[in-house]
Amino acid sequence: MNSDPIKLTQYAHGAGCGCKIAPGVLEQILKSNFVAPQYDKLIVGNASKDDAAVFDIGNGQALISTTDFFMPIVDDAFDFGKIASANAISDVYAMGGKPLMAIAILGWPINKLSPELAQQVIDGARTICAEAGIPLAGGHSIDSPEPLFGLAVTGIIALENLKQNNKAKEGDLIYITKKIGVGILTTAEKKGLLKAEHQGVAVKQMMALNKIGEQFGTLNYVNAMTDVTGFGLLGHLIEMAEGANLTAELSYSKVPLIDDLNFYTSQMCVPDNSFRNWSSYDPKVSGITGDSLLTLCDPQTNGGLLITIDEKFKKEFEHVLIKEGLKEFAQPIGVMKNREEKIVSIL
Repeated sequence: MNSDPIKLTQYAHGAGCGCKIAPGVLEQILKSNFVAPQYDKLIVGNASKDDAAVFDIGNGQALISTTDFFMPIVDDAFDFGKIASANAISDVYAMGGKPLMAIAILGWPINKLSPELAQQVIDGARTICAEAGIPLAGGHSIDSPEPLFGLAVTGIIALENLKQNNKAKEGDLIYITKKIGVGILTTAEKKGLLKAEHQGVAVKQMMALNKIGEQFGTLNYVNAMTDVTGFGLLGHLIEMAEGANLTAELSYSKVPLIDDLNFYTSQMCVPDNSFRNWSSYDPKVSGITGDSLLTLCDPQTNGGLLITIDEKFKKEFEHVLIKEGLKEFAQPIGVMKNREEKIVSIL
């Protein structure tokens, strides 16, 4: 009998947020001549490229609704459930909100993978939901050709604390709260090239909740916020700058990268979606190099929060980051400037 451990990534053609449809293709899918009815209480919907929908429920409060799911980015079923759940909940934090409950979304190839493995995925989700202080309150499952998992998450927020990705202002400083490079590391692991000292680095980061986003929501000098996922840092920064009709000037040397990424990129341990991402960004970016293309377009799974703040509050914001154990991220990686020909300028 074969006792080798099941490797979930072998059963999926994509991985994590790298499963996302490329930005250019997604624009074609969402393009429509359909004239939608107007809903006065819908504050954030399809009109913007934000992280979640927001609906005004009165008394100065709003509901946040989001969903996110993908195919395995790791082989361990329990870890897969944790990562997918942390990633889905992140969209609520990225709006500055507080999650309330989650509903599971499970697709499982029951003729290939055991129900016991699916149960481990669900337990991983239960663990992360408990860490976020919310119930995993139900869900839906189907028999699918490839394994997939995620959550639909409901959150709540005071309207005055709502953060969107298109509200940056000229002069804003840009910050990020996690390192870039998990897509490169997970690709290296699939190829059997991951160094011993990097074992578990990507998994630990992908499991980490972006809880601090709820606190950022209470800071009135935080003007815009999103989380970095499948479109990479560059793609989400483009959405942020383009939505505010600004140009983001990015200091590449200040971008926090996972250590030793050059070792992997030199061997082309790069997710396919990095190049699909770049094909959508090329006309909008200046100053890209071979190295920065591979890292800035790297699809992240449950990546860090990308934030812009009023420059006058630089010291105050960095004090918050340091106090919350994020000292290594307590420096800006760029600045929002008046709109130029390109949407992102890399220095």
